[in-house]
Order: sequence, then structure tokens, then C-alpha cells
Amino acid sequence: MGVNVSVVAVDAGNSKTDVALIGADGTVLSTARGGGFQPPYVGVEAALDVLAGALDEALAALPGPVGSVGSVGHVSACLANADLPVEEAELAEALEARGWGTSVQVRNDTFAILRAGVDEPRGVAVVCGAGINCVGMVPDGRTARFPAIGRISGDWGGGAGLAEEALWFAARAEDGRGEPTELARVLPGHFGLDSMYALIEALHRGTIPLTRRHELTPVLFATAVAGDPVAGALVERLAQEVVAMASVALTRLGLLEEEAPVLLGGSVLAARHPQLNDRIAELLSARAPKAEVRVVSEPPVLGAALLGLDVTGAAPEVHRRLRAQYA
Repeated sequence: MGVNVSVVAVDAGNSKTDVALIGADGTVLSTARGGGFQPPYVGVEAALDVLAGALDEALAALPGPVGSVGSVGHVSACLANADLPVEEAELAEALEARGWGTSVQVRNDTFAILRAGVDEPRGVAVVCGAGINCVGMVPDGRTARFPAIGRISGDWGGGAGLAEEALWFAARAEDGRGEPTELARVLPGHFGLDSMYALIEALHRGTIPLTRRHELTPVLFATAVAGDPVAGALVERLAQEVVAMASVALTRLGLLEEEAPVLLGGSVLAARHPQLNDRIAELLSARAPKAEVRVVSEPPVLGAALLGLDVTGAAPEVHRRLRAQYA
């Protein structure tokens, strides 16, 4: 007899992909890591090839051969760049065509972070990394979500957005169009430069790659802690944005007046900046007094696996056994 895989769990972000193969009893049979999932840049099929590489590695690491055709069950894929339901449907169709399992469900990767942090599919998660997003779910299958594709969908925040705002205020402070701020000194100083003009030129001409702008987000927070009012106002605005998204999601799901978890994830929120996270908790307590705010520490691939077990109807002890292996 071979190995039966009940759930293929996939958490695919822009920079890396994690795959976990889960047995029917909740045992993690094997895992693998691959590259980033970026269909907008490389196309859907090339992006799926990255997932295929990680899946092949996980299958090769199984303690025995896969039992038979159909022995690989449900594919639970939480994917970056699956921002809209229509994109989830398109990616699910493409995954089904690969024949990796008997059934497929695709969700935005923010759902993996939420499910990883809750014992039942109930609550809200706000993720602030390079960008910002928020999702919510309840056990009856209802969800709350935002398009989360940038300014055209009303978004503000995320590491990249914060860096751009900091650069904007710093540039105007240096040339006299805006109010003074220490950001005009510390942002170029981070790169060993002596002026915002030099930093603007370096970013524009590619001497400093634009991708390095994310390095400025911790500089912004440090400047805010030091008492700079402009930097502090940006941190305050981000706290308000996180609370606005969480409050709307809680309201849509009927959880605003109930005890419900609000999970914080992504590199910006997981850094636990007291000026930001404490302010989020303070503001949210006024909007949703019974909300329980905490930072997610569990890996998102666990959330993808738990979502898969939800679909297969696995017993509570199976969920507990799986979670214990990621403790």
C-alpha cells in the first residue's frame, strides 16, 4: 500500500512558495519550499510551474509512493495575486487542469494567515507587508474582503506605500514646499547620502534600485518614535487604516459586537512596533470592544492546510493534530 495524501496545502507568496502534504489523520507527511508566485509578471502557466516544482519535491519526500490514482485528495491553494474572486476562479481552473488532486480551492493568501491563527474559520485578519489587505470569515462560509490592488481600490498603507509617503514628505521638507521633518535627513542617510536631492536622483537613475525603498519603512518608524511629528502622523494614519479595514470586515460578518479575533500579520505588523500595534489595539477597542487583537505567529501554510481540512470535513482532533505539529 502507498501513501494517501488527504490535502495538498499551498501557500504561495510573491517571494516564496510553501507546500505541505497532509494525511487523513492530520499528519504532515512532507513539505517543500519553492520560488515566488507571480502570474502578473510571468503568466499563469509559468507561475504554476513554480508550484509544480515545489509539489514534486514534496511528493518525492514522502515516506513511500503515492498509493494510487486519486490518492492525492483536495488541493487547498492560498495564492498571492489572487486578489479578486474572478482571479481565484481562473487560477482554480488552471490548477484543476494540472490534475494535482481530486478537487481544488483557491483563495487569496491572506485567508491562509487568518486561518492559521484561529481554531475555527471565524475572525478577521489584516496583513500589512509590501501592501495591505484584510479578510474575514465565519463558519457558515461567508467572507469579507477588499480588492486590495492599490490606490484604485482605495488602499493606503503597506511597506511600499509608507516608504513612498515618507519620501514625499521628506522631499518637500528639503525644498521648502512642506513642513520640516527629520525624514529629510534620515532617509538619505540610510543609504549614505547627504540630501534628499541625492536620494531622488539615485532612485530615479537606478543607482539605488526602487526595490530597496522598503528599507525605509523601519527608518520611518524609528523617526516617529524619536518624536518627529510628520513621521508620527504617518504611523497614526496607518493605525487608523488598519482599524478601518478590520471594523468594516467585522461589521459585514456581524461580528462587531461579538468576541472575535482580529489578527495582525505581514512584515510591518509582525515587527510589533509599539507605536503602531498598541495604537491599533486602542483604536479598535473603541470600535469593537470585544475584539481580541494579536499578531499571527503561525506559518500561513498551516492555514492553507486547515482550510483544506475544513473542506474535507475532517474531525476536530485531526485539526488539533495538524496544528500541534506547527506549534
